[in-house]
Amino acid sequence: MIEMRGICRDYLVGAGAVHALRDINLTIDDGEYVSIMGPSGSGKSTLLNVIGCLDRPSAGTYRLDGRNVAALDEQAVARIRGHKIGFVFQSFHLVPRLTAAGNVELPMLLAGVERDVRSARVSQALDAVSLSGRAHHKPEQLSGGERQRVAIARAIVMGPAVLLADEPTGNLDSASGAEIVALLERMNAQGLTLIVVTHDPNIGRRAHMHLDMVDGALADQAFVRAAS
Repeated sequence: MIEMRGICRDYLVGAGAVHALRDINLTIDDGEYVSIMGPSGSGKSTLLNVIGCLDRPSAGTYRLDGRNVAALDEQAVARIRGHKIGFVFQSFHLVPRLTAAGNVELPMLLAGVERDVRSARVSQALDAVSLSGRAHHKPEQLSGGERQRVAIARAIVMGPAVLLADEPTGNLDSASGAEIVALLERMNAQGLTLIVVTHDPNIGRRAHMHLDMVDGALADQAFVRAAS
């Protein structure tokens, strides 16, 4: 479970301060499907970065599964990022010289996972995104949709409880984007907590919980749940 109380994030820019997040109060249950929407500069990606432990709040309390993440040291936070949270970005962020399998394997190499375990997990992750037949292809040999599926496989290979997706369809055509949304939703249906930042209202409305952001705050602090 994700619990945020009074979360603020300020940045110093020149002689002034930018209030990127303002008094965020938020609870997201395990297995939830959440969309975060709002205009550019509204704080969507900043909120996602704080949830994903890529950034620390300036004030407030953030508890992930009951642990106050803001109070942990960098090593403990890095372990949470590596094992509990997966990330999918608009620009894929694949390593060009590595194959699809090599890109998926990378988080496990960094975590010190044994070779035999890595091999089995890579196969499972690529199978989950229907890319088993493209395991030995490099990113330049893959379509945009295939590259994003490799990025999703890499994000889930460590078995995270939460998947954060920042504009996951932003660089894709409509057909490929629909495939990626369907894939993410299947994973959510299997119990993965899914949080998606998007500018696309058609995608945003699909989520069970909608968060609308304006000037670093949640609009009226009311969470609108879609009809089930």
